[in-house]
Amino acid sequence: MSLWRTKSIAQCLRDTEAPEHALRKELGPLDLTVFGIGVVVGTGIFVLTGVAAATKAGPAIAISFVVSGIACALAALCYAEFASAVPVAGSAYTFAYATLGEFLAWIIGWDLILELSVGAAAVSIGWSQYIQEILKALGITLPAALTNAPPVGILNLPAALIALFLTLVLTRGIRISSSLNVIVTTIKLAVVVFFIVVGAFFIKSINWSPFIPPAQPITSGGGTSLETPLVQLLFGLKQSSFGLTGIVSGAATVFFAYIGFDVVATAAEETRHPQRDLPIGIICSLTVCTILYILVSLVMTGIVPYPSLNTAAPMATAFVAIGLSWAAGLVSVGAVCGLTAVILVLLLGQSRVFFAMSRDHLLPSWFSRVHPRFGTPYRITLCIGIVVAIVAAVTPINAVAELVNIGTLLAFVLVSAAVVILRRTRPDLPRAFRTPLVPFVPILAIIVCGYLMISLPLITWLRFVIWLILGIVIYALYGMRHSRLAGELPKPISTATAVGDSIDT
Repeated sequence: MSLWRTKSIAQCLRDTEAPEHALRKELGPLDLTVFGIGVVVGTGIFVLTGVAAATKAGPAIAISFVVSGIACALAALCYAEFASAVPVAGSAYTFAYATLGEFLAWIIGWDLILELSVGAAAVSIGWSQYIQEILKALGITLPAALTNAPPVGILNLPAALIALFLTLVLTRGIRISSSLNVIVTTIKLAVVVFFIVVGAFFIKSINWSPFIPPAQPITSGGGTSLETPLVQLLFGLKQSSFGLTGIVSGAATVFFAYIGFDVVATAAEETRHPQRDLPIGIICSLTVCTILYILVSLVMTGIVPYPSLNTAAPMATAFVAIGLSWAAGLVSVGAVCGLTAVILVLLLGQSRVFFAMSRDHLLPSWFSRVHPRFGTPYRITLCIGIVVAIVAAVTPINAVAELVNIGTLLAFVLVSAAVVILRRTRPDLPRAFRTPLVPFVPILAIIVCGYLMISLPLITWLRFVIWLILGIVIYALYGMRHSRLAGELPKPISTATAVGDSIDT
């Protein structure tokens, strides 16, 4: 039964008051909204939009964004209720610990490590590619050996350097991190709006015809069994691109573009008025990003035929195609700013999740010490930053979007289930924000997110299962034995004393 022991809400809140674990409360609703936009508007809008349009959904990629946005909106409502009721670092991990039990809390925390750390490494690699393009435009070419992971080169030095630089920024304090995020997010939002406004004048409606291209079977080489979506294997469906199936497959892919709004919840302990500000930050950031994604996808597929968008920089590709090379360069600058903000907030979220797990002793408690001057979990922040930098420097990351997606979707499913459970077990708990139409909204969130999960390729599921097995082994060997709750369980007593105690009682 120790696997299902839960941590009380009161205990979660008491942990935030311990001097050696106390984080500084410096964030307001605008900071949280900008954090959410900062991490969401990044790789998805600058890279995945074009790739998914060219290979999966065509112009209907705009519908894919709507589908993913609905899934995220349903989950966001559940996150908002939890974040307002349990304003503690750790996001979904902490929520699960208070409702679903320690084992599932560990699983969801392990998922978040996958989402945030691997995601930060992948985005660092993307940042490196964009910065190299800008340098080439200025006549500066970096050695291939220092800009590519093995076997092409020795290491990807720019990717490692940006991860380390932002790690140092995070250790200096949440206010400095927030200020940097505001600057780079403002720049990239200006670039995105610029793309929408300027691109709108070059839209050709013929590029939207047909808006939903007819389904096409995937040719050999791309239709191996490991690349087949799990839903098609389970129900005997033929693998295809475009059509209605392509829209759903595209939604499962561009879901990566939405990852990050849940990171807002990881900053709960550093928010001045979390019960009010966290729901505002989560819902507002998701709303703004969904509108931007739909507009960008419509403009992008309207400027050029969707098959030509299968590039690493589709927004720049679209501008080059219509003769606006200068605008393409501007978009590249915005992409660098956008990816910088994404890396920053992913590292922030990862350090806070790891911090919460360490404070509960599921991971070594040495990591959960807070810097006496800066008020940040500097030990774990530095460790995570170094690991991310190493992975980004020496690993060519493939299919990382799908791998990160599946872990995040599982987290959404568990949080949605936890809302229903907590409504039944703690109906008296003060909630500044309440998810509407419970249990229908959480159940719908579980269904939609679950369907997106099984729309991912089989190879992604296999990798995910391996990651979960590794996490379970670590929990069995360390976390379960060292957990703070394990130390608080009542000690077994002898039969003789048990009789005496029952009489006294």
